[in-house]
Amino acid sequence: MVATRALRNRSHGRTVLNTLPAFGAHELVLADAFAWLAQRPPNSVHGVVTDPPYGLVEYDDDQLEKRRNGHGGVWRVPPMLDGYQRSPVPRFTVLDESDFARLREFFGCFARAVFPVLVPGAHIFIATNPLLSHNVYGPLVEAGFEKRGEVIRLVSTLRGGDRPKNAHKEFPGVTVMPKSCWEPWGIFRKPLEGRVQDNLRTWNTGGLRRISDEEPFKDVIQSSVTTKAEREIAPHPSLKPQDFLRKLTFAVLPLGQGILLDPFMGSGSTIAAASACGLQSIGIEHSQEYFEMAQSAVPQLRALYRE
Repeated sequence: MVATRALRNRSHGRTVLNTLPAFGAHELVLADAFAWLAQRPPNSVHGVVTDPPYGLVEYDDDQLEKRRNGHGGVWRVPPMLDGYQRSPVPRFTVLDESDFARLREFFGCFARAVFPVLVPGAHIFIATNPLLSHNVYGPLVEAGFEKRGEVIRLVSTLRGGDRPKNAHKEFPGVTVMPKSCWEPWGIFRKPLEGRVQDNLRTWNTGGLRRISDEEPFKDVIQSSVTTKAEREIAPHPSLKPQDFLRKLTFAVLPLGQGILLDPFMGSGSTIAAASACGLQSIGIEHSQEYFEMAQSAVPQLRALYRE
């Protein structure tokens, strides 16, 4: 029996998904994503939603140690604002060409590893940022995926907008780079077998799930920052809000059937969102610390904002 529950957008106070079944089953795996994908049977995953370590450098052990210590490295500690200490954010402007090459190789390996595991017509939603997206998207296309657009998450972050370092008084009217007000998520699809309708009948994939009969899935999504309640449950440095992730996970399986994968799950926020939408999902994480965090966080995050 399907239990009817309304899922509300806490920030805007409106219903975003009309009805939800009971929580979807999920599996959390402590493993290297590439090793796991190499052992996974072909045509066994129906969609991917993931926020990978797209800078790579920021999740090296030495950089995480610097983040914990509150100074140095890729992680920039923003100044106090209105008496509150803001969380560190990664500075991707410090990456050099060798870092970019490493980034492209990483996503090339990922694209080649995930391609055979996905069924025809399966979609990938992958987070990136305006500075690095070309290094992420190119390898996916080269591996055979079709680029199907981008989801633009409208959110004001702490990146950009700063005056020249150590010269802010000399050049008060200058901003080094634009203040970031959006976050891109690339949309890719494994080629279809036949037409979309043929692929939907055979594999349950090929398109994206509509918000309702009257409203299609859209590529611009207004998003709040991650709530304090969610950060207390899952204190991961790149935690995305449930409100936003539930929209993506709901959309990626057009018939609400199949397996959704997050191969870089971190604290499990995407898996929690999928489960909240009644979807079956698998999360892979290689860090023992974040895996243990996900084990605790997923059931708590998925229970938020459901009525």
